[in-house]
Amino acid sequence: MNLRMVGCNFRTAPVEWREKLAFDAAGHARAVTEVAARFGCEVLLLSTCNRVEFLVAKPLTGDGAGPPFDAGLAAEFLAEVHGVPAEGVAALLYEHTGPAAVRHLFRVVASLDSLIVGEGQIAGQVKQAYEASQSLGVTGPLLNALLPFALRCAKRVRTETGITRGHVSVSSVAVDYVRQVFDTFTDKTVLIIGAGKMGRLTLKHLQELKPGRVLVTNRSPAKAVEVAGLCGGVAVPWDDLDDALVKADIVVSTTGAGEPIVTARRYASKVAPRRGGTQVILDIAVPRDFDPAIHDGDRVCLFNIDDLTRVREQTLAGRRKQVAPAEAIVEAEVKKFAEDWGRRRTGPVIGKLTAEVDKLRVEVTGQLLSRFNGKLSAEDKKAIEGAFRLFQNKLLHGPIAALQEAGREGHSGTLLESLKKLFRLE
Repeated sequence: MNLRMVGCNFRTAPVEWREKLAFDAAGHARAVTEVAARFGCEVLLLSTCNRVEFLVAKPLTGDGAGPPFDAGLAAEFLAEVHGVPAEGVAALLYEHTGPAAVRHLFRVVASLDSLIVGEGQIAGQVKQAYEASQSLGVTGPLLNALLPFALRCAKRVRTETGITRGHVSVSSVAVDYVRQVFDTFTDKTVLIIGAGKMGRLTLKHLQELKPGRVLVTNRSPAKAVEVAGLCGGVAVPWDDLDDALVKADIVVSTTGAGEPIVTARRYASKVAPRRGGTQVILDIAVPRDFDPAIHDGDRVCLFNIDDLTRVREQTLAGRRKQVAPAEAIVEAEVKKFAEDWGRRRTGPVIGKLTAEVDKLRVEVTGQLLSRFNGKLSAEDKKAIEGAFRLFQNKLLHGPIAALQEAGREGHSGTLLESLKKLFRLE
């Protein structure tokens, strides 16, 4: 198959280069249509924060316009589009062809080639890129056959292995802890202390639980009001922190303080007498905002960044154990696609070849039998026809077997063209 995947990812290109080479929606559409027109190929462009890759397919007959879109031409094209040095781009690019390109695509869509193995976004991003190419009319027989296989491979990996199991961001792990403590959240109060990026991200995950009330406090009243406005919460003055802690069931603290803002003594005197059930404190600050001695594992569950990171690493270790089964699925699907594509390519030619030779056999045996009209018994005629049929089968077995084998291996193009010429097949 004349298939090529050219690009760079987080392993070969630093973020500064990936930012330069990324495509927005308008640029994406222009790029795929330009590559298709200039190089006479089917095109899919995958542009994410971690990779920029072109998947291109060309006709095997050689009648496609332009040279193959390889790494050298891809570097020139990206340099032209983004206004960066071509030699700088070339140093970042890798190239896979034929079955290796199929394997790379399947590994990408199955999230085996991701920064975080098992992440769930890449399959959807590949699907969107494929749909974008379809809408622009730059896909054809090969990509339209290949992409459904790739997406099916990703689905198998997700459902048949545990590679996507568990969250791997600190904020999502924090919310997993909260889920283990409380059954319902509509009657719970969440307190956000600080207005940092991690706090906002954790709050975003917590909002999915639909808590009854959100309180926000910060040394800067303006920032407290800003964050509260983003989540429909209530800004609380910094001086009222103790009162807010008494009301809170879930606390997320992400200040930049150089020492604990809530000591064990302060908590014991101001907050511990609070009425209500268990209080979960997610201390994501470094240095820590809450004295570790506050944790008692019963009424107060205090988790710091190290606790959450440890769970994250355990989750990633569990996912890594699923890589081998996932790779086995990829290999099986690569083989299935090669066989399917081989049948699509070689089936019509084999059918035509068999029909043409069968037509000649019938013509020749008919002429022969007519010369012995009335001199041969029915058994004699049957034996002669059988002998010619056996000869035909033996004659065609070699070419057909070779063509089928080449099709499974993904390089049947030259043999197909040779057979067409040798046997004058249309």
